Amino acid sequence: MPPIRCFALLALLGLSAPAQVAVTESPVVIPTYVAGPPESNPFFYTGRTYQGAKGPIYPYQLSDTLTDVKQDKTYTQVCLENEYVKICVLPELGGRIFEAVDKTNGYNFFCKQSVIKPALIGMLGAWISGGVEWNIPHHHRASSFMPVLYRTQENPDGSKTVFAGEVELRDRMRWAVGLTLRPGSSVLEAQVTMLNTTPVQNSVLYFANVAVHTNENYQVIFPPATQFATQHAKKEFARWPIADTVYNGIDFTKGVEVSMWKNHPSSISMFAVNESDDWLAGYDHGKAAGTLHVADRHQVPGKKFFTWGTGPGGRLWDKILSDTDGPYLELMVGAWSDNQPDYSWLQPYETKTVKQYWYPFRDIGGTKNATREAAVNLDVKDGRVKVGFFVTQPFKAVRASVTAGGKELWASSKDLDPAHALTGEFALPAGMTTTSLRAALTVGGRELVAYQPVELKKEPLPAPVVPPPAPKEVKTTEELYLAGLRLEQFHSPALEPDPYYEEALKRDASDVRNNTALGILYIKRGRFADAEKLFKSAADRLQKNYTRTKDGDALYYLGLALKYQGKLDQAEYWLQRAAWNHGWQAASCFQIAEIKGRQNRFEEALAFVNRSLVTNAWNTRALFLKALIQMRLGQGSESAETRRRLREVDPIDLRGFRDLSELAVISQKQPPEGLELVVSCINGGLWREADMLLDRMPVKSPMVHYFRGWLTELTGQKETALAHYRRASGMPVDAVFPFQIEAAEALRAAMRANPADARAPYYLGLLLFDRQPDEAVQLWRKTVELDPGMAVAWRNLAVAYGRQDGGVPKAVAALERAVALNGDDSLYLFELDRLYEFQQAPLEKRLALFTARKATAEKRDDAMSRLVTLQILSGEYDAAITTLERRHFHLWEGGARFNVQDAWTDAHLLRGHRKLAAKDYAGALADFLRSVAYPANIEVTRSGRAPEALYFTGLAHQALGDKAGAASAWRGSAAAGVESGSSMSYFQARSLEVLGQPARARQIYQALLEAANRTLRGSQQNEFFAKFGEGRSPRSRAAMAHYIA
Repeated sequence: MPPIRCFALLALLGLSAPAQVAVTESPVVIPTYVAGPPESNPFFYTGRTYQGAKGPIYPYQLSDTLTDVKQDKTYTQVCLENEYVKICVLPELGGRIFEAVDKTNGYNFFCKQSVIKPALIGMLGAWISGGVEWNIPHHHRASSFMPVLYRTQENPDGSKTVFAGEVELRDRMRWAVGLTLRPGSSVLEAQVTMLNTTPVQNSVLYFANVAVHTNENYQVIFPPATQFATQHAKKEFARWPIADTVYNGIDFTKGVEVSMWKNHPSSISMFAVNESDDWLAGYDHGKAAGTLHVADRHQVPGKKFFTWGTGPGGRLWDKILSDTDGPYLELMVGAWSDNQPDYSWLQPYETKTVKQYWYPFRDIGGTKNATREAAVNLDVKDGRVKVGFFVTQPFKAVRASVTAGGKELWASSKDLDPAHALTGEFALPAGMTTTSLRAALTVGGRELVAYQPVELKKEPLPAPVVPPPAPKEVKTTEELYLAGLRLEQFHSPALEPDPYYEEALKRDASDVRNNTALGILYIKRGRFADAEKLFKSAADRLQKNYTRTKDGDALYYLGLALKYQGKLDQAEYWLQRAAWNHGWQAASCFQIAEIKGRQNRFEEALAFVNRSLVTNAWNTRALFLKALIQMRLGQGSESAETRRRLREVDPIDLRGFRDLSELAVISQKQPPEGLELVVSCINGGLWREADMLLDRMPVKSPMVHYFRGWLTELTGQKETALAHYRRASGMPVDAVFPFQIEAAEALRAAMRANPADARAPYYLGLLLFDRQPDEAVQLWRKTVELDPGMAVAWRNLAVAYGRQDGGVPKAVAALERAVALNGDDSLYLFELDRLYEFQQAPLEKRLALFTARKATAEKRDDAMSRLVTLQILSGEYDAAITTLERRHFHLWEGGARFNVQDAWTDAHLLRGHRKLAAKDYAGALADFLRSVAYPANIEVTRSGRAPEALYFTGLAHQALGDKAGAASAWRGSAAAGVESGSSMSYFQARSLEVLGQPARARQIYQALLEAANRTLRGSQQNEFFAKFGEGRSPRSRAAMAHYIA
């Protein structure tokens, strides 16, 4: 409708024309704590658990060096604003919404931090709190603290949109978020698009991490139908909103209102168990304002809150993450996920979109139901009924009412807008129940929102999730397949899926599902020939006595494995057969189109890509291939239209670029985006276009030249190719981390053409190590043969050797070589001392490593943590304590990577023992007390070792003749909460013994023995549910079990 006619219609309705939406892009200065440069060494996957799932870092850079340097920094801020709300996004910080303010009352309905103060919480390290973080495809995604692509858009209806997104480098999937604000509305709409732009299935998690300011008046509001909340991984449940059990180690048995922030003494996560409602809210009763989220529950089932808690630990994190902004709480919402970790599959080239809506609300005391247009609250207390309504856009003459059994008890009619609420109060008629009340808001006979209380039947707590049994204990091949698939889908760090698939194939070598599942894993690891054998076995069984099979999975993946090996005719045969199945037509025809392009048969390629798009019109890879083929065939206008369609699906994808100047600007900011574009061209046989794009990429990394060399070699230009290879081999290797499996072909071509190149095998080893570690080792050996002075290659070999049985001596030798070549790298010191520890090297040798390179060690916290440990082991307790007091150690959430909390405790306990033996009882007591009283600079508060410290504190009191003090300490030790099977239970038992309670002590000893024996028998249940940390080796687990036993 034209604007003039629209405004005339509004006038007839008695409504004023809404203010226009403004979109602005401007610099903003924000005080920022400087993060150090990212780590230039590659970090490979070593069993790290992150947020309950695998936490691989490669091909990203670790960013764990933080500083206390605070300085003003200018960022680009993109804002949407109308008469009701203002929303601002920082593309340089992951596309995070940084500010969202309700202009009608000044309330920040998303938490706004006044500083940028990173802490080690993100997948790569540096992470900030506040605003809204887009976690795709993993929680606290890798690039949360990194720049992303963005652009703005004006829409025909007068709304404005800010888009942000990127390619995720580990799985090479894409995501895009479009934030839209409309005239006359306080609702922020987010359209989230997740794109699997790869030829294989991948699982994804998506949660929007919404931070809000919190205080003693803040309440988390799950819908009234919610009876239960659950932990991460659904390992534990509690009742909602009144918890009455022990949950997350916190005693709620007396009945605690867990919806109130003030009632959480320590950090906690609670996911709503709710499949019936479309909303989640939080409300500050002191400010009479809150935040509402609305989305289709079938697509967005996840409703969660997290808090650091009100205790000392929470206050510490307030200081770590902000200067003066105080506590915040996270109101998370997840699409296709109701828990973390909880992943959902995306099939090859599948795109999913979801819409979510946030808005501020005010003055109604909370909410019991909400829609995109309105919210309602209804409270009954002491015989009085309070009702409130809030709307998200202006309405003329809304009618609010409360009825019971068809009888109207209260009503009001007035004009309403987002700057005002409509409230009422009246006495509940005698004999009337709360469940008979129904509150509703209508306009013109249309109901905007309504609510009627329902009395819920008390149900038992749901059963928690349990780990799968060992493969040999699983009864059927189907159950083995499902167990392996869940481990794969949820990215389990504790158990690999392979043994489950392999056990099934031992029982039935031709099992279709297990052959296919294992084959897909092999494709992802670049083991194409091995994958081919598995898919062929599955295909043979599927096709026995059939002309056409019902399922095409194995056929498609067999074609894909053959295509990766360059067996194009065989690949097309199987892909054609898979294309008969509707579910595999799109992916198979797209693969065939790429094959035809490689064969220079572009008209046939166009026909197949069109067939692919019939059943998957959102495949941006297919749209890009089509656009390029159309350009190659002289169909310029058709190509432009295809690129326009691509931008509709993913406005951030470079494949939809309008011109080469746009491509050049973006690829300079985000080189991986440009390389992905190049690979798309190569896969489709469009080598000329790929080379043209490489030529225009402003960032000339080694991989650009390796790709150019390969492409020119394919066209017969061997001398030009060799020049590119040589240029690539002479470029710096720091932070060059290949991530595309297609790069392997380019690097192998370079190795053949230029055998003296030490860099090509080095980069290929990087690409393959997490996929094929043995092959990577051979490649790095080749590297150091060609270039013995390449320190990082020796370091990588050390990492690889250290994972091999009996490989520690070789690892030590390799890393010692790396240190000799580059003694200025503090990471090498940290890693070498860990190897020395495993090897049980003399303390003198270990200390000498650091004392000779003290300045180098001081560059990294983890290296200094090793020095502190060595000082403690050497009895240099004063030196260790001095280091711990003077250095600001930035600790990872969950204590991952290194632990100075235990070092502080150990140093003081051991010094206390020394003083106790010397009869300095007062000095010993001071050390024992201080052992669990941590300074702010090591970023810890609560100690899990209180039972131990209190036990020895009691001994010191006893030695001083203070019987009351001793008894008090021992009682505290015995009463402290500890994890089941923890070694701290031992000190509780010792305390009980000296308190004269030997029976209770014996019970604890027996429980400890049983826990230790379970560990020795191989149980890893605790690690199955672990949220953070490196995976412990069997040797480490056994050592702890023997120590306890």
